[in-house]
Amino acid sequence: MARSSRTPSSSPSSPRRIAVIGAGLAGLAAARTLLQAGHAVEVFESQPGPGGRLIGEPTHYGSFDTGAQYFTVRDRRLQLALERTGAPCKRWSANAVRVLDAMGRVVEAALPTRESHWVAVPHMGALAAHWAAPLGTALHLGCRVLALEADTLQPRRWQLRIQAEGDASAVHAGFDAVLLAVPPSAARALLAQAAPALLAQLADVQVAPCWSLQMAFPQASQPGLPHLGPQWNCARSTHHRVAWVARESSKPGRGSIERWTVQASADWSREHLSDDASRVQAKLQRAFAEITGIRVEPAWAEARLWAEAKTQTPLGRSHLWDAKAALGLAGDWCIGHRVEDAFISGLELALAVA
Repeated sequence: MARSSRTPSSSPSSPRRIAVIGAGLAGLAAARTLLQAGHAVEVFESQPGPGGRLIGEPTHYGSFDTGAQYFTVRDRRLQLALERTGAPCKRWSANAVRVLDAMGRVVEAALPTRESHWVAVPHMGALAAHWAAPLGTALHLGCRVLALEADTLQPRRWQLRIQAEGDASAVHAGFDAVLLAVPPSAARALLAQAAPALLAQLADVQVAPCWSLQMAFPQASQPGLPHLGPQWNCARSTHHRVAWVARESSKPGRGSIERWTVQASADWSREHLSDDASRVQAKLQRAFAEITGIRVEPAWAEARLWAEAKTQTPLGRSHLWDAKAALGLAGDWCIGHRVEDAFISGLELALAVA
């Protein structure tokens, strides 16, 4: 049900009650900015923790960055946010990212831009956790928003139908505005009934899936064994299956056990979208061996699918904000696919709302 077109009586600068759906970096940037502006903010995240693709996966062999591998700091506002919040981040000496051909041969020893690569410590999820901490009880984890509706008692406001852990359902009402910081598919589902006009603006947005493989080689840490694999720590690849490979253990604060992450190409991931994880793992391991020359069997390996990972057709602006409907959208997919894009999108949406 669409909300009444009338707007709340409060002026744009007066404190309002705002819901943010999604606790990835875009949602966290928006929520923190609105809190600092004096608004009452509640954040609803379907996953057990914040971060979205900014996540670390703990294992017995050490952590893996299963989503975003690193981030850049091209925008002064992100640099200031990291400095002022004491964010747990360090530069990653990535040995000048290589570009490889399909057989793992280096075709470009260093990318044209020599900008710094940054990672959170001890894993990428640490940045999201750090920025989520000030939200306290205003951050609702494990809460999936099923519907966005006009408030039953106050039609000029919004309410959210929530499904929490254990299939418990609840309604959170009385929001003057709602910001969606979720992948395009989730945004489309919530906007279908609530705001068809906003939904139409997402028609051209396309985000590709990505299969990701993590592998651990503890045998490489045994005394007397030679260095395992190539001398570089990360590379982009033209192999038809693989777009990116990175030595996780080369990142600061990660531990010394040899660990690698492989991210499949967008085309290959789309072609194998319905494959089971074990089949994908076998195919990506073979491609990894061709690229790196590491042909030993990993002691541990796991593949996972990101259904929406790399933006191919962005929205073309940093955010959407409909002041009349009091609805907004943010996400890396508005601009591109970088971690930094998510931060800028969430920040600029919040500034438009505040």
